[in-house]
Amino acid sequence: MSIKPILFKDGQCLMIDQRLLPGQEVWLAYDNYRGVAEAIRSMVVRGAPAIGVAAAFGAAFGARDIQASDYAAFEGPFHVVCEHLAATRPTAVNLFWALDRMKACAEENAQLPLPELKKRLLAEALEIAEEDDRINRTMGAFGAELFPAEGRILTHCNAGALATGGYGTALGVIRAAVEAGKKISVFADETRPFLQGSRLTAWELAKDGIDVTLICDNMAGYLMSKGEIDGIIVGADRIAANGDTANKIGTYTLAILAREHGIPFYVAAPMSTIDFSIPDGSLIPIEERDRREVTHLGDKMLAPDGIKVRNPAFDVTPQRYISAIITERGVVKGNYLEGLEALRRSRN
Repeated sequence: MSIKPILFKDGQCLMIDQRLLPGQEVWLAYDNYRGVAEAIRSMVVRGAPAIGVAAAFGAAFGARDIQASDYAAFEGPFHVVCEHLAATRPTAVNLFWALDRMKACAEENAQLPLPELKKRLLAEALEIAEEDDRINRTMGAFGAELFPAEGRILTHCNAGALATGGYGTALGVIRAAVEAGKKISVFADETRPFLQGSRLTAWELAKDGIDVTLICDNMAGYLMSKGEIDGIIVGADRIAANGDTANKIGTYTLAILAREHGIPFYVAAPMSTIDFSIPDGSLIPIEERDRREVTHLGDKMLAPDGIKVRNPAFDVTPQRYISAIITERGVVKGNYLEGLEALRRSRN
């Protein structure tokens, strides 16, 4: 798929407004870090890798606008910019990974004149964006080998081109399998309450000409019981060191159903999504979002006025329910604590 949700052009970051898809394809332009932060917070851009890319551009814009005479005067305001961006969404670790990378870039180039340092930070943001697309394609090739020559694959939420710098994580694996000649059809869960599956995943796959069928979230178990699903693949917003995985709410339920029906359950995510600083999923922060996402569809109220609402955006799937974790450095099965650590060390 040629679409990329984030582009850099004429000094601006252009983002497709994912809140309006599939009805409208509207691009919004941002040229300062506060605007980028609001785009992340309000879900103009979403998906862990894409959030990281957006945050990198936001940090570069913030750096560009800092008025300082030397690095000592620049460093404090730059960290304030990064903290503002980091406060937008708590679960997707790629956000913090990208900002840490931008801060490291600034420190490594502190000896440069500030105009050159600012150019270097923008170059780093562009590299993060381009690198993400390459990573997804490599990951797709690894994951495609796990799929049968012909199969029906269920996916949840949107882990496609729209959620990344391009190509996709879970949908990248599906795309790679189709490009390799495998006959893959897809069931897309609608993914309540923000409907990323029905609005975004179905839209992406239909544009690519990949056979896709939309289902309500609560239909997945029925289809599994009827033998109509051969595998499940999802993305991730944060993976703990032991393999426990935070992904869009409803993923945990699918993993349990998959185990009950003997269906492989795969997670596709770049190494930047793995948070080696936390031992297990109990320490992953879970974002609670606005109650209106549950009580309303657009401006239409769906629930009684004033009703109490819970809206956790993510849940955590214990690693014991995961058949394999697919990354750009390879596929891990079984002992995720050792396997993921081995991948981390493989290029360090």
